[in-house]
This record gives sequence, C-alpha cells and structure tokens, in this order.
Amino acid sequence: MDWRVPLADLDYGPEEEAAVLRVLRSKWLTMGAITQEFEAQFSRMVGAKYAIAVSNATEALHLACLALGVGPGDDVITPSLSFVATSNAVLYTGAEVRFADIIGPEELTIDPEEIARQVTPRTKAIIVMHYAGYPCRMKEILAVAERFKLPVIEDAAHAPGASLDGKALGTWGSMGCFSFFSNKNLSTGEGGMLVTDLDDVAEKVRLIRSHGMTSLTYDRHHGHAHSYDVVDLGYNYRIDEIRSALGVEQLKKLTNNNARRKVWTERYWQTLADSGVGLPFKGKIGAPSYHIFPTLLPKGINRKAFMDALRTEGIQTSIHYPPTHRFTYYRSRYGEVSLPRTEDISERELTLPLYPNMGAELVDLVAEAVVRTFESMHVAY
Repeated sequence: MDWRVPLADLDYGPEEEAAVLRVLRSKWLTMGAITQEFEAQFSRMVGAKYAIAVSNATEALHLACLALGVGPGDDVITPSLSFVATSNAVLYTGAEVRFADIIGPEELTIDPEEIARQVTPRTKAIIVMHYAGYPCRMKEILAVAERFKLPVIEDAAHAPGASLDGKALGTWGSMGCFSFFSNKNLSTGEGGMLVTDLDDVAEKVRLIRSHGMTSLTYDRHHGHAHSYDVVDLGYNYRIDEIRSALGVEQLKKLTNNNARRKVWTERYWQTLADSGVGLPFKGKIGAPSYHIFPTLLPKGINRKAFMDALRTEGIQTSIHYPPTHRFTYYRSRYGEVSLPRTEDISERELTLPLYPNMGAELVDLVAEAVVRTFESMHVAY
C-alpha cells in the first residue's frame, strides 16, 4: 500500500550508496576492517569498552545469555511486553523464562518490584527492555540485581543514542544488545551490536560469534594466522561489510535524527494532550531515543476499527506489542501466566507514525485524524 504517512521511514541518501559501493569495489564483503571501524565508533558513542557486531539483535541477546552461562536448569526474568526475540533468546539456551509485569500506563517498562517477585533459586539473569527507547528504572533494577547477585542484560534494541543520568542505555548492566533492523533509529536492514565492559564476556562473545574459531577469515587473509582451531561450540552470527558500512554512515546521523524524533514526539504530546488518548512516558526519566510513538486508547474502544479508520486516510499504525506470554507457543509452554498491567496495556496500545524526516505538517495531520476518529466513534474527550 502507498501510505500517505508510513509508520517509519529511512533516512538514507548518497552517503549510504557511496559506502556500499566502496565495499563492493574493495571486493572484501565478509567481516573485516569496516566492521572493526563500526564497532570502534559504536563503543565510543556508548562509552563501552567493547562493541561486537552481529547479524541481528536476537543473536546479540542469545550470545549475552550464553556468555553468562545461562543454560538448562536456569531461568531468566524478562518482560512480556516486548518483541518475542527477547524471550526466544533465553529459550535457545535451554533455559526457561519468567515473565515480569510492567510498571503501568505511564511507563511501559518492566517493574523492578515485579522482577524481585519473580526471582527463584534457578534464576540466572535479568533481561530488561527499554521500550520505545525510554529508559527502564535502572537504579532500582540494579539494586534488585545486587540483592540477588544477578547480572542484568539490557535489550536496547529501541535505544541507540539514549541515556539515563548521562550514562548510555546498554551500559548500565553487564551487557547491552542493540538492533539495526530496517525500522530502527540506526538502520542497516539487519544487524545488531553487543556492548560490554567485561573482558571475559567480550572474549567469549567474539569467539562464539564465529563458530568458536581461534582466527577469522580476515586474519588469515592478512597473514596474521595460517590456520585455526575450534575451541567452543560457536555460531555463524557474523555481520558483513556492507551492513557495517551502512552502520558507519547511520551513526553520523543518529544524534541529529534522535533530536528530530524528540521534536515530533513533543509535538504529538502537545497536539494530543486533550484528545483522550493516553500518552505513555510523557515527562518521564532520562534522555530517550524516541524510537516509536506509543499511545493508549481508552478502554472500550475497538482498536481494529480505529486502525482501519486511520488506514482509510492513508495513515499506517501498528501495535507494540502483542504480549509474548499470550502467543500460542508460549501458552502451550507456560500455561496461563497472569500479567494484569501488561495485558491491559497490550489490548489498548496503538503506535502512531514517527520518523526523523516526518515534519510538523504530517505530525499534525496524524493528530487531527486521531481526534476526528474519536469524534466519529462518539468518544468523549
């Protein structure tokens, strides 16, 4: 469909095209010097000692769990209001998940008190997810983690460039995992990054990212090694030079584009302030990345009908997220988990378009359409 206002859009231009052409002309496509440069620049941006590029954020989360020794007999606490990859990555290790509820309609992030309630003798780690690029309550979460002597993995898929108290999201816990999927603030199509300050974690992740081999193709190409050993059960989670080149160019735009996202978010907040729509995170903590613009419809509103009405005006919307614990596979595995706040929010959440090049005119167009839709559905606001 040719959307009048799409949900998301890329800020790509001649810089990205030139970067890809340079890779093609170099004739070195696998993980090499450009990937190393991308990693170095990303580590400087977030202030982490190590940044390790992978093919996607799901792999970064899987590697993070493996690096902490998560496996059969363990459980890991996660939010259900997240993309399913957050939980899938735990299951890949043979461990189980324990879902923790969110704070509530003003903050759609995991509740530190609910984390504490979910800890068992089997708990090996905690995964938090910075929903929409807004910081979790990391000080409280780390206090819970310290009480139970548990490491924290940050799912920062939505949060490149975001921070809390001047410290980058992704660097509060033991590891942070970022996504560069097509709709993300920093997009390479597919791609991800794991950041950490822990030497042993970085060494483990680098090793199992590429089949557990002691040297890479790039090393052997440059004469730094003649052969290799396989010393661990590894995976093919490597990124390629084309996507790393796109990442280098996108990094240059990230700060400015996040700032533009902030402008459009605040304009939405202003124009929808009296509309009757709930506006999560307004005025909350930290310096977000403003990845998406979540709203909450009043109870009793038919969300599908609402989305269909906006669709007829050419406005694309989405839902972030159907809760993981209610998917068929997870219900069959864990039965009827009860997360009242997550369930309430997930039934009412509606994501409106947001992207750097959107502009005030389109923000206002969407906001006006939302208000008109309320009026046509006879909603008091």
